[in-house]
Amino acid sequence: MTDRQTQHPERSASPDRQVRPRRRRIVLPAVVFGVCAALFAVPTWTVVFAGAQWPAVAQVVGTVVAVVAFVALPTAMYLGHRPGPERSGKDGWARVGDVLLGLVWIAFVWSVLSLLLRLGLFVAGVDDPLRSRIVSVATVIVVVVLAVWGHYEAMRTPRVRHTTVQIDRLGARFDGLRVVLVTDTHFGPLDRTTWSHRLTDAVNALAPDVLAHVGDIADGPVDRRRQQAAPLESMLASAARVYVTGNHEYFGEAQAWLDHMEDLGWNSLHNRHVVLHRGGEKLIIAGVDDATAKGSGTPGHGADLVRALAGTDPSTPVLLLAHQPKQIDDAVRAGVDLQVSGHTHGGQIWPFSALVRLDQPVVHGLSRHGARTQLYTSRGSGFWGPPFRVFAPSEISVLTLVAG
Repeated sequence: MTDRQTQHPERSASPDRQVRPRRRRIVLPAVVFGVCAALFAVPTWTVVFAGAQWPAVAQVVGTVVAVVAFVALPTAMYLGHRPGPERSGKDGWARVGDVLLGLVWIAFVWSVLSLLLRLGLFVAGVDDPLRSRIVSVATVIVVVVLAVWGHYEAMRTPRVRHTTVQIDRLGARFDGLRVVLVTDTHFGPLDRTTWSHRLTDAVNALAPDVLAHVGDIADGPVDRRRQQAAPLESMLASAARVYVTGNHEYFGEAQAWLDHMEDLGWNSLHNRHVVLHRGGEKLIIAGVDDATAKGSGTPGHGADLVRALAGTDPSTPVLLLAHQPKQIDDAVRAGVDLQVSGHTHGGQIWPFSALVRLDQPVVHGLSRHGARTQLYTSRGSGFWGPPFRVFAPSEISVLTLVAG
């Protein structure tokens, strides 16, 4: 070993460290290529080929459309969503990629499910090419209908969902407190300023006591999404307006969003709490950073419930804001009475809810964990990426707290 290697032994391992990034640069594109190929191949085979014996011109046109979309999807997603300095036109690429991703996922799912129709027709004695043509046309109709309906569901003012939550330790003076949740607004490449104003009007009509935004406010920096987020300043609550970060804030400017929400008049609960008083009774409202905050490398960030509850009376009921439902384990250990979360979108485009369930303990709704703690998981008010919601409607959640 040379003197230089003795002084810097870690350099001897540098070839391995160089190989690993090269492997990632090969493996990741290969995985993306394989997934995209499957997503496009199954619908193309179902609609264009698979025994339908469509005229040659129809097969050629269908193949060309599929190949163009296959190339456009990863290209648009890369150009539209890759990290780095904002560039003119980046949002345009993101919109193209997001729409294609949503459409091909819907087409893939219902092309797979069309096998059931194909089997039924086979059992009924319907032969090809008629059988395959019926399946092809039915699949196209279902995909178009679901895409149109799903886009409407994504862009509409969220439905109001009322839930009563009994909290045993809640004081009588807080009985009937209305907590309104707005979460996962995901202001992004598709300008939804008008939608944001409609959301604000709907929230104000509910006259909340406590208004909570439980993270994923936007995809992008404050300067780029400022206009879409501006109506949040006009959202009203009689007692408190509180906000915590979601995982998407940690793709960019988490601290900037915390500061901006303070500028809009909200309390940013960055591992801290506020206390509501009614007479001699109290309710603690605490908030923690998202579960991904620590790993993001953002200085001073990372979910810390101990810090958030520091100095509080352990006999006082606690309402906790935490973006991801899986943060419930910390809440149970701390004896939190109610955690409110978002993040899951209810799956957003069916059947993604089954995949969400692999990562989160709950997809949506009210659930109980441990002896004391309850969790309410909102489907979210907006959407991420593909502007579609299929069998996973958006919501403004109204929780009416009832004393036990």
